Amino acid sequence: MMAVLLAGGLGTRLRPYTMTIPKPLLPLGDKATMEIVLGQLAAQRFTDVVITLGHMPDLVKAMLGDGARFGLRIRYVIEDQPLGTAGSLRLVDNLGLLDDTFLVMNGDLLTTIDYGGLVREQHDRREAATVVLTRRDVAIDYGVVYVDDDGNLDRYDEKPVLHHHVSTGVYALDRAVVQHVPAGRFDMPDLVRALVAAGDGVHCHITQEYWQDIGRFDDYQRASADFVADPGRFLPDATPSAS
Repeated sequence: MMAVLLAGGLGTRLRPYTMTIPKPLLPLGDKATMEIVLGQLAAQRFTDVVITLGHMPDLVKAMLGDGARFGLRIRYVIEDQPLGTAGSLRLVDNLGLLDDTFLVMNGDLLTTIDYGGLVREQHDRREAATVVLTRRDVAIDYGVVYVDDDGNLDRYDEKPVLHHHVSTGVYALDRAVVQHVPAGRFDMPDLVRALVAAGDGVHCHITQEYWQDIGRFDDYQRASADFVADPGRFLPDATPSAS
């Protein structure tokens, strides 16, 4: 199976950390985030990985190498200019050559999602794409007031909690979707909307597995603490760090 890891972003919300370290190499405990992802992919029988890079690519390549230490074959695609989360797919040679279906995911997250199961499910469904979603609850710290067209109070909710399904940044795609990616900057939400507009099937897989993005300081600290507390949850062969 094949996976494309998206790692071309600047990580501006995590500065100053990301001024010297690319976001996917930020450590969670004693391992870089992307080392954890690659270990998971290898354990789930992926064989080939393409990593798309933009910010400090040489540092990522030097640290991860050709993938042999993970039991993977790693190739790299370098973006000369930001192409977005889907635009870089156009640069990947032989995309989907190994399988009709491949995994695409952000390289800067911590999760227990079964990537291999997702790809197999997508292949069996024969749809254009599967988007993995998770539930997030958003607490509003104010009273929310609903007003009708005449200015009369319709409803007053004190500090409500809103429930949403959000994208995890993990996708399984049919290789034919690349034809919907134009030249230039194009993001995964743009691609999903293009597939829906074209009448191609897009399935939403709602997961209850652990998932944590590391795009903000609070999220990064939470993911780091969770990995340190139970590394075996994410990598079966991992052991807790010495305190």
